[in-house]
Amino acid sequence: MHQINLSTLDATKDLAARIAKCLRVGDIVALKGPLGAGKTTLARYIIQGLGWMESEIPSPTFTLAQEYDFSKFTLWHFDMYRLEAPEDALEIGVEEAFATGVSLIEWPERLGGYLPLQRLDVTLSFRNDAGRDDEGARQVELNVESAWADRVDQLCNG
Repeated sequence: MHQINLSTLDATKDLAARIAKCLRVGDIVALKGPLGAGKTTLARYIIQGLGWMESEIPSPTFTLAQEYDFSKFTLWHFDMYRLEAPEDALEIGVEEAFATGVSLIEWPERLGGYLPLQRLDVTLSFRNDAGRDDEGARQVELNVESAWADRVDQLCNG
């Protein structure tokens, strides 16, 4: 486990840019944390870090999934908060996304056994030394599986 303190939104944007540079086809990034911790913000910054400029980046809270086509891969941004049962994820294309693209998943725990073991877990939390209203102050824990082992230094050290 690796910890990173983020004191500002610019620090979050910087981390997102580092994640974006590391992404490869088949990668799964599980964005965890309580409501309001910044999962959607981090996902948007990752998508921007990949060069998305075509339109705004909506939260997939109601659609459950948004697709973004890049030259190297298709990125899928999932928000599983409203998922009623893990198997419902099959209807919105998670298997295809996992096999052929890159997946950013908010509320990944709702996938149950459908969440692959080979992934990067990014857990955002409010920093103990900052108030809940301090928009930028977060702590991030990165848990990496073997597929990410060679890239973790880029994430933690820039």
